[in-house]
Amino acid sequence: IFLAILLIIFIRFYGVSQIITKEYSIVDETLPQGFDGMKIVQISDIHYGTTINETSLKKMVNKVNQLKPDIILFTGDLIDVSINPTEKIKAEITVNLSKLEATIGKYAIASNEDKNNNDFNDLISKSGFTFLNNESKLIYNDDEEPLELVGFSDTKSNIELSDNYKIALIHRPDDISDIIDGNYNLVLAGHTHGGVIRLPFAGGLIYLDGAKNYHNDYYDIEGTKLYISSGLGTSNLNFRLFNQPSISLYRFYKN
Repeated sequence: IFLAILLIIFIRFYGVSQIITKEYSIVDETLPQGFDGMKIVQISDIHYGTTINETSLKKMVNKVNQLKPDIILFTGDLIDVSINPTEKIKAEITVNLSKLEATIGKYAIASNEDKNNNDFNDLISKSGFTFLNNESKLIYNDDEEPLELVGFSDTKSNIELSDNYKIALIHRPDDISDIIDGNYNLVLAGHTHGGVIRLPFAGGLIYLDGAKNYHNDYYDIEGTKLYISSGLGTSNLNFRLFNQPSISLYRFYKN
């Protein structure tokens, strides 16, 4: 009984509070020269109001800023669907997320839950993010050749694409099947929560709808790199086991 109580305490409190950084190197000779050495930080699945509160949000902001990213990307699930966002909660979110610093810019997409939250657009805007709602944006960095950042709130949408190096943002990784014909160099997703419970050699044990086919950290799909954030918060099951909340750091190299 004592050991069971210790395990419950561990997965409910310690397991959801220690934010780690997962770091990846993206090497692609088609990357525009101006982005060689670029750092992108992805945050995802905050689900504010469950296991993520203002204290942990401040911790996340400080951790991201220490990495000195060029671009910060948010891939959905800002406030948990079970939470009624009071004015206090909305202020906690915008005050802290607005302190995230990126030399080039901060960009966000909406998940299905976010789209049902009437406050999402306002909160993201006040936090200094550009909301990419089924649209693309050319990003420049002291170079004539840009990269293209494409944000999907609905992967069934048709977005006119350029021939530039392309990064797509989606929330549910399985939705990559809707956009794979876009010849994206890189796709970033969230939603999986890392499988909630992870066991050695077995990986995540709980596969959510929208993450049945793709739920690990990395896949190569017809030459498109797919990276999946295990996210920061929790939903429905407010615990994690061997699966610490995380942010993702991507370092880009031309060769």
